[in-house]
This record gives sequence, C-alpha cells and structure tokens, in this order.
Amino acid sequence: MTNGIVPPLCSQASAKVNLFLHVTGRRPDGYHLLDSLAVFADVGDVLRAEPAVTLSLAVDGPFAAALTNEPDNLVMRAARALAPPQAGARLTLTKNLPVASGIGGGSADAAAALRLLSQLWGLTRSDEDLGRLALGLGADVPVCLVSRPARMSGIGERLAPAPRLPPCGIVLVNPGIAVATADVFRARQGNWSERAALPDEWDSIASMAAGLRTLRNDLEAPAVALQPLIGDVLAALTALPGCHLVRMSGSGATCFGLFDTPSAAALAAERLRRPGWWSWGGALKV
Repeated sequence: MTNGIVPPLCSQASAKVNLFLHVTGRRPDGYHLLDSLAVFADVGDVLRAEPAVTLSLAVDGPFAAALTNEPDNLVMRAARALAPPQAGARLTLTKNLPVASGIGGGSADAAAALRLLSQLWGLTRSDEDLGRLALGLGADVPVCLVSRPARMSGIGERLAPAPRLPPCGIVLVNPGIAVATADVFRARQGNWSERAALPDEWDSIASMAAGLRTLRNDLEAPAVALQPLIGDVLAALTALPGCHLVRMSGSGATCFGLFDTPSAAALAAERLRRPGWWSWGGALKV
C-alpha cells in the first residue's frame, strides 16, 4: 500500500489447449462426456480487481469489441455467484484472446475472477466448494480454475493429474472465425470414443507427439466441415518445419502446433501471420 492506495490484484487467464479430446458418451440430460488432456499456454487475457463499493467490469484489449454487447458475461456471472452481501469490486479485463475460439478464454476469465475476488474479499471457501461453483459457470471453468495440466473427464468436472510433460513450445492460430460449440457437437457423427491410455510421463517432445498422434480431437472433423477455413489453418501448421503435432483445440476454431522450444514456436507464429488471423507462439506451461 502506498499513500493509502491499494494496488489492484492481477491474474493472467491463460489459454487452455486440449491436446486430445475424446467424446466418450452422453448423459440422459444431453451433456456430452469427455476425456481430454488440458494444458495451458503462456498467453492469455488479464484480469485486474480493485476494491469498490459496487461491482463493475470494464473491458479493453484487442478483442474487447466482441464483448461490448455482453453485459452478463462469464466474469460478471462468476463475480455475482461468489460475492457475499454488499461486496463490490472494480474489475478490468484486457481481452487478448479471440472470443469463442476453443481455448477457454471466457472460462479462464471466469476462473481468474473466482481466484482474484476470493483474495480481494478474504473468502475462505474450500477447493471443493469453488469447484462446484466453477462447474456451474461452464464445463471448462474447473480446469481453468487450477490452471495447470490436468486430465479432464465427465463433463469437465472430474480432474486428475496429467502425465509429466516435457518443456516445449506451442503455436496457437485462429483464422478469425467463431464456432458455436453446440453446432459442432450436433455435427459430430460416429460411435463414442474410448478413454485414452496415457503414460505417467513423456520424457521428450518427440515421444509426447508420438503418443498424442494415436489419439485425436473428435470435434475436429465436424468443425472443419462447418468451417473449412479451419482446415486451411491445420494445413498451414503442418507445412511448418519442426512442427511435431498439429491439431484443433476444443470445439475450434483455434488450432495448435507443438515445437521443440518456445523460441521455435514464436518464429513459427510469425511465419503464420495472415490478414484476419491471430497467431501466437511461446511456451507451453508444464
């Protein structure tokens, strides 16, 4: 504290990436059951929280315009769900990630709100209680709340330790289109997938990529059928030298490529600059 001014609390809402995603069934209530390995890239939105009398949210950043007509977005829903009576906060979200892009931007923002506001308001809720609250906000919010590599199952509420991952680089590319998750699930055809068998660890990027190539994202084919531009992104990534694995994340449209190092990934992202495309390259958080 300086001159009585409390500095804002700040948290990065890191991009979530599904290294694989199997659709294993569907519950009677219509929710799909998943098996996925979720990891986080060292890029994301940034949320700041300051003391205030009322609860408010301002949005800035390169993708802020996509949220200007959403006064009831996930950050505010998370804040209201957590808030004790008469609690207030001034929230500022810097939107660096594309909206509705399959990398958990909104879910990560909501999770960051739960973390920051718990600290700002001095709340002592248990991990289980916060996890239940997170799941009520969306299937990806629980894993974004822990924000570290995790095996996801159920509808996203069951989290287990991930295999130990090697240091590596990752490129994220979005072609500037939004894909509705519900549409992708409706377009999916075929049988349910089996739960994947994963090792305790991968000791190199080569062995990790080899193991992941035996798996898939069950939503990739229907997403490409709905938005063929996703296929162009996948092809552009595949053509890059040194890329070990190419796949779509979540329900799209963001795709990723795995590289030996963060610097190699950053260089690859520069090569993928296109009008209307968003690309980023750097470290996979392990």
